Amino acid sequence: MSASEVDFFKLDSQLSDEEKLVRQSVRAFVNERVKPIIAECYEEGRFPFDLIPEMASLGVLGANLPEKYGCAGVNNVAYGLITQELEAGDSGIRSFVSVQGALCMYPIYAFGSEEQKMKWLPDMAAGKVIGCFGLTEPNSGSDPGSMKTRAKKTKDGWVLNGSKTWITNGTIADIAIVWAKTDENDKIRGFLVEKGTKGFTAPEIKHKMSLRASVTSELVFEDCLIPEENILPLSGGLKSPLSCLTQARYGIAWGAIGAAVDCFQTATEYAKQRIQFGRPIGSFQLTQKKLAEMLTEISKAQLLCLQLGRMKDAGTMEPVHVSMAKYNNVGMALEIARSARGILGANGIIGDYSIMRHMANLESVYTYEGTNEVHMLVLGKHITGLDAFGG
Repeated sequence: MSASEVDFFKLDSQLSDEEKLVRQSVRAFVNERVKPIIAECYEEGRFPFDLIPEMASLGVLGANLPEKYGCAGVNNVAYGLITQELEAGDSGIRSFVSVQGALCMYPIYAFGSEEQKMKWLPDMAAGKVIGCFGLTEPNSGSDPGSMKTRAKKTKDGWVLNGSKTWITNGTIADIAIVWAKTDENDKIRGFLVEKGTKGFTAPEIKHKMSLRASVTSELVFEDCLIPEENILPLSGGLKSPLSCLTQARYGIAWGAIGAAVDCFQTATEYAKQRIQFGRPIGSFQLTQKKLAEMLTEISKAQLLCLQLGRMKDAGTMEPVHVSMAKYNNVGMALEIARSARGILGANGIIGDYSIMRHMANLESVYTYEGTNEVHMLVLGKHITGLDAFGG
């Protein structure tokens, strides 16, 4: 079964020619350049840096930002399809693109000055400057408002102290978008911290069992002097970094579909070829039940994301809609990976097949950018009007 056939509700008929062309271009890149090498990268725990210029030339870095800043300027459905196809290759590849575009380029676009936009965005779109996003701290994950990182105003600029953790791209980044509390009544502001800033280090986190083909780091700030021109002037309050997370979660919701489709395709082809008791295991009722459930859940997720993308393009999408899509689709993809692994039996755990890698990656995607439980509580508050969070 080809990727184009995993379209039970004929959603291709709802896509424009441009959206289909974008998807096909990224799918070809993933099939030709990512899938042949990614198992080895995962096993070795390394990110394939040589793919960055190719991804930039495809226009996937900040793809849904304006052409004025060197970006592709595609609509949000096309951007979602990009992340879907990238994650069919590996969550680490999609994470790199999500962080670069949604978490680094977007805040510069949304909260930066025109000078900052022109200085950074074209080079970031071209892959010449890599970014990272510093919000999560060792003791503040789901509760970012309790962050300890602080920026103190001085006559020379801002002095930044604190630390961040679980930062994708941190060690390789040329620029970090760092969120810190200031002396302005603890108001949270965004700062552009450049690589090489005195007192700024970004050690890589090792020994990961998930997202191994991705760079994950700590960020440490010890009396870092940040010039006034490196503050994001329109940033203010927790809503600023949370709006960036909404952009990233949107891409994650689409990306999870790609991982699920890849697992489903792998299990389907295996089930048709694997002979046990004199016939393909795909002919067994329980195997067919698993595959039918997978296709159903994938189809539901596709419908959800297509409508989400159309709402985003129309300006009617709210963060609560993204919460539903993120928690539903990632949970769906993880269950499909587990079920697909069962169909492959022992073969499901080896790197010759993508399933175990997807499963391990999705365990991280399940809890990053807001855990499943947090997104459920966001929905619960929307339904009841009652806040289940502490405080």
